[in-house]
Amino acid sequence: MSEQKYNRGEQDLGNIVEIGHVNNRIPDQRLSTLFYVSGLGLTRDPILMTSTDNMWVNVGKSQFHLPTGDAVVAPGTRTGLIVPGREALLARLARVKKDLADTKFSFTETNDGVDATCPWGNRFTVHEPDEKRFGPMQLGMPYVSFDSPRGSSKGIARFYREMIGAHASAGADDGGAFARVEAGNGQALIFREGDKQNIVNPTHHVMIFVCDFSGPHRRLNERGLISEESNHAQYRFENIIDLDTGKSLYVIDHETRSMRNTMYGRKLVNRNALQTARDYRADHDFVEPGLA
Repeated sequence: MSEQKYNRGEQDLGNIVEIGHVNNRIPDQRLSTLFYVSGLGLTRDPILMTSTDNMWVNVGKSQFHLPTGDAVVAPGTRTGLIVPGREALLARLARVKKDLADTKFSFTETNDGVDATCPWGNRFTVHEPDEKRFGPMQLGMPYVSFDSPRGSSKGIARFYREMIGAHASAGADDGGAFARVEAGNGQALIFREGDKQNIVNPTHHVMIFVCDFSGPHRRLNERGLISEESNHAQYRFENIIDLDTGKSLYVIDHETRSMRNTMYGRKLVNRNALQTARDYRADHDFVEPGLA
């Protein structure tokens, strides 16, 4: 028998096994295509939602769902992405700049990656693959970050641990206090404390897959926190509360699906955005997310 010791807890995921998608409403699919597909280098789903009322955009094993409608920017929210090839990303964003000139689109290179703002003001930070920081993920959505009220981190982390069964902790770094909720292999929801006291995020919803589906539902329902009974494999909740006082700490729509939901494990098409007609290489059209 081997004498080598392992920290088995490092392999535990907790109850949230994947961030399935982030939802943003968009008023113009043309501008959205320029930003998400031509600029960021992501892939419009070629199978589902191919009309003009909604577009699904693949990023590794996750998606953006972009229904057509009036845009209302989610305050204080930032979605982290991993897209290989920073120089190519900057070149793509520069190419769409002219067509997005009369919008809120912008991008800036930083030490951490590339900060980009969509035509309607939603914010993104695009990182290159970094195994030390993000594990083996080569293309994907490692985190969604929210601005939360001061003093809320411990309560938010406790809510996700006790109500959802997720691995969650409160901590602090150079940027201040935060709660981190593990949301699958290499993914997290991050609530970073700031000066803003607006706890309601009116536009985003985040879809999560959970392993234990009925346990969180029972606990949420006992406190009156279920906001929608969608179908047999999905429900929603919005209000993250202090479990002692019932005070609302943050509000965001959680579309919660079981692992028996037919969408779980669906293989998404991800094109290799580094391919160009000028520098085309055979058999390099697609990229794997690299989450194994």
